Amino acid sequence: MTSAAERPLLFLDVDGPLIPFGSPTVAAAPVDVGNPLLARLDPRVGARLMALGCDLVWATTWMEEANTVVAPRMGLPRLPVLEWPDTDAGGTPRGLHWKTRPVVEWAAGRPFIWVDDEISAMDRLWVDASHPGPSLLHQVEPAKGLNGADFSALAEWLEAVAPR
Repeated sequence: MTSAAERPLLFLDVDGPLIPFGSPTVAAAPVDVGNPLLARLDPRVGARLMALGCDLVWATTWMEEANTVVAPRMGLPRLPVLEWPDTDAGGTPRGLHWKTRPVVEWAAGRPFIWVDDEISAMDRLWVDASHPGPSLLHQVEPAKGLNGADFSALAEWLEAVAPR
């Protein structure tokens, strides 16, 4: 069994994975804030994320707004927010997503999943070479958002890496 300090992290993007860019699939109540895309959030996804047994971390340009606007609509608690550097002093290698280095730094060797719609082969290669622990970079189809097949893949990886 994995202790809480050793539980895998799950870095979570909002646009694409939680707010799909395709047609909304969930009949949602009207959203009372100025972003009509929030109606595309599927509140059932929050419970599914919590059931995975990971430590969830926002990895999104929504930053703290993910806690105040997105989390309550999904039944998620306040989550830590991965802060993005203002500048990239070291430069980013061509093809490497700007989130990749901060995700690996935050993980600090812990097993992690990164759920995003913009993950590339370069990100996978860089993480494999730079992160000593297990990792899963899971690319979500942005037109669909997180779905049953995605959750099956996440759960299967977690069972192999950190059985409960």
